[in-house]
Amino acid sequence: MRSIISRRSLAALFVAAVSISGFSQAQAETLRIGFQKSAATLSLLRASGTLEKRLADQDVDVKWVEFPGGPQLLEGLNVGSVDFGLTGETPPVFAQAASADLLYIAYEPASPTSEAILVSKDSPIKSVAELKGKRVALNKGSNVHYQLVRALEEAGLKYSDIQPVYLPPADARAAFESGSVDAWVIWDPFLAAAEQQLQARTLRDGKGLVNNFQFYLATGKYAKNSPQVLSVLVDEVRKVGEQIKSDYASATKQIAPILGLSEAITRTSVERQQYGAQFITPEVTAAQQQIADAFTQLKLLPKALVIKDVIWTPPANIAKAQ
Repeated sequence: MRSIISRRSLAALFVAAVSISGFSQAQAETLRIGFQKSAATLSLLRASGTLEKRLADQDVDVKWVEFPGGPQLLEGLNVGSVDFGLTGETPPVFAQAASADLLYIAYEPASPTSEAILVSKDSPIKSVAELKGKRVALNKGSNVHYQLVRALEEAGLKYSDIQPVYLPPADARAAFESGSVDAWVIWDPFLAAAEQQLQARTLRDGKGLVNNFQFYLATGKYAKNSPQVLSVLVDEVRKVGEQIKSDYASATKQIAPILGLSEAITRTSVERQQYGAQFITPEVTAAQQQIADAFTQLKLLPKALVIKDVIWTPPANIAKAQ
């Protein structure tokens, strides 16, 4: 009898152990990262697999989800299909205006020359002032949207003086090549590709106009529940940036196949971007506030925004470690 009871007890313990194991696996956390191929840091991080190895110690899996542009990526954050992503400086402003659940986590240094207003090589347009009444293609709500606003202001034009044509990068390039738009405002590597493949002329880049920060963002829910994961993620991104800066040639060879572009185009794009991810500073917050205020004045946003309300404050132990 004692033997039977022992066997039954062992069987019960085995079943319980299997159930607990299955429950743990079902509850394993997955970090869903939204990325664009144009983002060198995330593209290299994805290819290296180092993030997955490091987060395995925290029982966190990583899933990568590709998007064609920043606005689309932030829509993914808003609807909960991703937890974290990288965009230019304008998309988060539009997302905040739409009451998206997002927080600014970190940023890359300013890269103003990695975006520009282009015209075709044979275009008679020689200055931004000559864009008055012209059709200008851009991805609405993307980083170049603000650059266009500032360039028009510099030239003495209002945003209403042009005819904006809102298109994602691939469609915008097709329209640009066909001549159905007069100018195209775009970022790297699409910018470098148009310059080298189409001999497109740069009418005005962002230097002296915009910062063109790149921002890492997360949903508020994820930032609250997984601050340690975000700390690891920012640290890994910073390491990738340092690797790129230390050897542009090697980084170019790795990134070019990912982008499907020549090494010459990729090298231009990689070198125009700045690297060194860090948590958000008051100065960067103030710069974002200027962008939000500009779009509010243009009535492109439905309400005034307070950027500091959506800046993540990392726990003290994380901030100190960084």
